[in-house]
Amino acid sequence: MCKGLATLPATCLKSAKDIKHKISFLLQKPEPQTADQKQTKEITAKRVPSAAEVEKWRESFSHVMSSGSGRTVFTSFLQSEFSKENMDFWVACEDYKKTDPSKLATRAKQIYQQFVEADAPNEVNLDAATREETRQNVENACPSCFNEAQKMIYTLMAKDSYRRFLNSKLIKDLCLTQRSAAEEKKEKKNCVNRQESTGGA
Repeated sequence: MCKGLATLPATCLKSAKDIKHKISFLLQKPEPQTADQKQTKEITAKRVPSAAEVEKWRESFSHVMSSGSGRTVFTSFLQSEFSKENMDFWVACEDYKKTDPSKLATRAKQIYQQFVEADAPNEVNLDAATREETRQNVENACPSCFNEAQKMIYTLMAKDSYRRFLNSKLIKDLCLTQRSAAEEKKEKKNCVNRQESTGGA
């Protein structure tokens, strides 16, 4: 040890060692993942959608919404755009239509307070006329009282978010995942065929 370090108090040396340890730890940390990479990994970890499914989603928004995995992937995309409340509202409206008639009034009020009223925690983007119509409908709750608001949010997602979804890194990554999985499957099949042909000779 050089004389300069020997003359330092022990606490300084300990602090220097702590800093060195922290720096070496930081240098070993893996690169942080982007939000798109995390989304793709989360989706593929749950269940990798088939190439046919992804292709259907690219055909029309209705295919995305009619598919459970399509809605999951699209919701993940909406979350990255900070507009997940649109899907949450649409799903809440779908569930509401199946609500027991005796619970309609309570559930309608909850949905209205959560998504529709001004300054709601998860307020969706509705025009003033639709918001007012929905408020009046909720006072006499029936299975169709959110229909207009739900239709407006569906159209908003279809015309706005869906277009960006098709060009998003998330959907492109899913297509790449499908392509590489298909190529891997093809390669395994070719390998098995080669083994069978050499084994039989």
